Amino acid sequence: MKFLVVGAGAVGGYFGARLAEKGEDVTFLVRKNREDQLRAGGLVVHSAHGDVTLQPRTIRSGQTGAFDVILIGTKAYHLEQVIEDIRPFVHKDTVLISMLNGIEQITKLRQAFSYHSVIGGVCFIEATLSKTGDIIQRGASHRFIFGEWNGEKTERILAIEQAFANTKAQVSAVCNILQEMWHKYLFITTVSGVTTLFQQPIGPIREVPMRTELLQNLLAEISQIMRAAQATIAEDIEQIQFTRICEMNYDMKSSMLRDMEKGLPVEGDHLQGYLLQVAHEHGLQAPILQSIYVNLKLYEKTFCSKSSIVSATRV
Repeated sequence: MKFLVVGAGAVGGYFGARLAEKGEDVTFLVRKNREDQLRAGGLVVHSAHGDVTLQPRTIRSGQTGAFDVILIGTKAYHLEQVIEDIRPFVHKDTVLISMLNGIEQITKLRQAFSYHSVIGGVCFIEATLSKTGDIIQRGASHRFIFGEWNGEKTERILAIEQAFANTKAQVSAVCNILQEMWHKYLFITTVSGVTTLFQQPIGPIREVPMRTELLQNLLAEISQIMRAAQATIAEDIEQIQFTRICEMNYDMKSSMLRDMEKGLPVEGDHLQGYLLQVAHEHGLQAPILQSIYVNLKLYEKTFCSKSSIVSATRV
């Protein structure tokens, strides 16, 4: 199978590198700066599961080609541009798999292409890019799951699963991908929300009793919104995710917090903002989630102001 990985960042770059390391046919769709970086130093992964450095095959927007599977590993705020960039590479049998957190991207991809071409996918990995562009993967989890919406093990699902077999990553097809996506959405929205709100790793947040209560209340708020949207989530998912959060490494930072520390854009509209829209549609109150969203929008305002100043200085 021919794979196109959109973006060579922390997530797409990691799983794409594991595929390429195995010897699969993998190409990365990247911007010029990232392409120059990769050509100079290669695609470098540092991980407890095995380091790897390879010279990846790359293409840029505007080029042509056809691919069997397209893995979208960019940030959500790039999705509109990604959709336009990949149009020349999609044929009638191409499978599109988003590695983004959340749900909203599925609707956008279906509208741009087709219902049949888009299948579900979700990642469980703590990874970031270093200043030099190396991928730093932390923790035990480096899992990627995918599947058809009806849970069927179709030929294309089996073929993708076979391609990932024996890579140095935990990749598998599942029969309940939509539920897995909603569960991850609940988890990541909660963790990214509290870590960015308090500007702290998850460990110190857990140690303060009132903040522990806040975590539980936030999980309840988000779960209520998801159930109002008729999401397929488990009855006891709040307790499951709270237990998981309590078991996380003390110094774990969400990728959103790491982006804020680097002065980068964040996915607040895609994650917290989307849920607040759903809450409004159903007449639900979510004060903690709203406070988190306001904090992210204030950060964005400051970020955009600084970016404007930098741009004006460069001009």
